[in-house]
Amino acid sequence: MSLNRVVTVPFNALKPAEDAADVKAAIDRVLASGWFILGPEVEAFEREFAAASKIPYAVGVGTGTDAITLILRALDIGPGDEVITAPLSAAYSALAIMMAGARPVFADIDPERLTLDAASTEAAITSRTRAIMPVHLYGQAADMRAIEAIAARHHLAIVEDAAQAHLATVDGRPIGTIGIAAASSFYPTKNLGAAGDGGAVLTRDAQLAARVKRLRNGGQTSRYHHEEFGVNSRLDEMQAAILRARLAYLPAWTAKRRAIAARYRVALSGANAGAGGRALGKGATVIVPREFDAGHVYHLFPVLTAARDRFQSHMKDRGIETLIHYPVPIPRQPALSATSPAMCPIADLVCSQVVSLPMYPGLTDQSIAAVVEAASTFGE
Repeated sequence: MSLNRVVTVPFNALKPAEDAADVKAAIDRVLASGWFILGPEVEAFEREFAAASKIPYAVGVGTGTDAITLILRALDIGPGDEVITAPLSAAYSALAIMMAGARPVFADIDPERLTLDAASTEAAITSRTRAIMPVHLYGQAADMRAIEAIAARHHLAIVEDAAQAHLATVDGRPIGTIGIAAASSFYPTKNLGAAGDGGAVLTRDAQLAARVKRLRNGGQTSRYHHEEFGVNSRLDEMQAAILRARLAYLPAWTAKRRAIAARYRVALSGANAGAGGRALGKGATVIVPREFDAGHVYHLFPVLTAARDRFQSHMKDRGIETLIHYPVPIPRQPALSATSPAMCPIADLVCSQVVSLPMYPGLTDQSIAAVVEAASTFGE
């Protein structure tokens, strides 16, 4: 084992780089304006993000978690209702359903796509089910054709968790335009990240957009007049201005992520790698999940291996930082125990094997080559 434990390729880099001057100008503009909450920057970002997402309406809110909760509340989904969702995601997906007062119901994942499995979803439907919430995980869309068919058969709403899928498409259709609404997150690590928390609701429904705008601001119809029980979840002017600056870079950053992913796929298609597909790694085999659609935006680049601890140690010895997304399936989180969650064996297996390689636009050719060399020599 090498004694070199110096990180030469960090997992991510969040400091402004090529966008630094534009981000600084955006911050200075807000400071000079003296307007910090629900002002012209938020309104402009909502228009610009909606246009980039090819959808009529975007509503800025405090977090991606709040975006999910507010969508459900705007649909009058709450106590006594169930929302079917995926067990493989950040726990905030399910916590947001609980925040609306509804019960998250977990259907297992497809072992190849790693997103919500259609057959498991249909089997989980009960008389209390009001919505299906697929998670577009790692930047790849869920199987939306199958989910749309199920939702239509059972008269259910589709709420898309698109927190990791800015500008992603499926079958040529923009993510967020398929269901009644979608939730976006601007947490700093996201493909479009703020310098703090932030989120947005995307929708084609003018009435839903209007209600979310009301709910995010205490249920006010006008200042100090509260028509309904709302919350305080407002995207602030500073974050909106920063996001506006960075939105212009997002198409190029997305192209860079796809190019990095292509290099990783080529490198891991050799003798030491699985062909991609099922989460059934054995020994030192490294499996790369399939790309099902060219609209994948590669928020993360996960691989699967039954020898995850050894793989991470191997990468660390070579200066490559890796992380796990996610080590515990949501149904096994103690915070969800009161919901009597169904166990999901495929998600359990994936969570025991998944590990993410560095994936961000600032990776240099030298860094990409280092990751490729380290990952492709695992098991030799």
